[in-house]
Amino acid sequence: MFNKGYHIRNYDFKLVLLILALSTIGIFAVGSAQQSVQQKQLLGVIAGTFLMVVISLLDYTVLLKLYWLMYLGNLVLLLLVRFWGDEAKGAQRWLQLPGGFRFQPSETAKILLILFFAQFIMKHIEKLNTFRIIALCVLLFAAPWYLIYDQPDLSTSIMMIILFCIIMFAGGLSFKVIAGVLAVAIPAAALLVALALQPDSKVLDDYQRGRILAFIYPEQYATTTAYQQLNSVTAIASGMLDGKGYKNNEITSVKNGNFISEPQTDFIFSVIGEEFGFKGSFTVIALEMLIALECVHVARKARDPAGTIIAASMGGLVGVQSFVNIGVATFIMPTTGLTLPFVSYGLTSLMSLFIGMGFVLNVRLQARR
Repeated sequence: MFNKGYHIRNYDFKLVLLILALSTIGIFAVGSAQQSVQQKQLLGVIAGTFLMVVISLLDYTVLLKLYWLMYLGNLVLLLLVRFWGDEAKGAQRWLQLPGGFRFQPSETAKILLILFFAQFIMKHIEKLNTFRIIALCVLLFAAPWYLIYDQPDLSTSIMMIILFCIIMFAGGLSFKVIAGVLAVAIPAAALLVALALQPDSKVLDDYQRGRILAFIYPEQYATTTAYQQLNSVTAIASGMLDGKGYKNNEITSVKNGNFISEPQTDFIFSVIGEEFGFKGSFTVIALEMLIALECVHVARKARDPAGTIIAASMGGLVGVQSFVNIGVATFIMPTTGLTLPFVSYGLTSLMSLFIGMGFVLNVRLQARR
């Protein structure tokens, strides 16, 4: 399983340093947002780094032979959530593990689907643009997607659709097929949103519809649904260029006033903006972007289609999810609930990302010279 042909000069230390730099910022930001979970975040980074390095030294071509086991394991985990999951805030998304730990299978589902489709598409690469293979890919994706959507977890299910599109594109889906799908999907999505916003519509739950309406009419929801996003924008703006300082005790601090709930997860960027200002915010955005671009660079040099799909999809996952999370914090998008990669608190998300990056590093080790 370990490839003896690896050379240290081919190891992507730049990607490792970018990830560790961003994760370190995350540890400090989480500690300021909620001190009680900072140690868990630190342990998560240490354990994640260890897993990333170990996986990077394995041979991904060997591990991908277990792709059907990965797919079935993913379905089993999501089914366990459906029937025995731990419910919180109206959603059933977690599995309660011994020792008080909670595990969120929808986060690992992203990585497992990338690995599964990387191998599946490579085995059918010559027939990828046929109706049969495209339909089969959609059906295989639909099962885990529905289990996530039904938790309910609209934000992650939308992220999964975007990730699936990236996977198919990286696998070599024809531009003609892409254009045809977009020609149908864009008007259909617009119509679906219009129908979903109708008062008697059953397409979305009430809280989901409320988030969209709060984005469109923030002044009408300023004290309810739009409350956190408006406070988030205030916090980021108040940081100005240099910020108010790490763990400051200013009474005007939005964070100190508890005007944002769960700032260690969905709104961690607000904490960074307030305490580290524009400089800190720009640093986080730049690091997220550089990690995504480095993954794309690895994808371009991959030795096979599976490696291309893994690296490109991980880059897409980091890039898109970062954009959405920061977009929510700055009120350019409706509230979603997606975390900021390598920064937000959430051990399942953090460990999953490190595992995915371990595969990217291994793709780089075996890249074409």
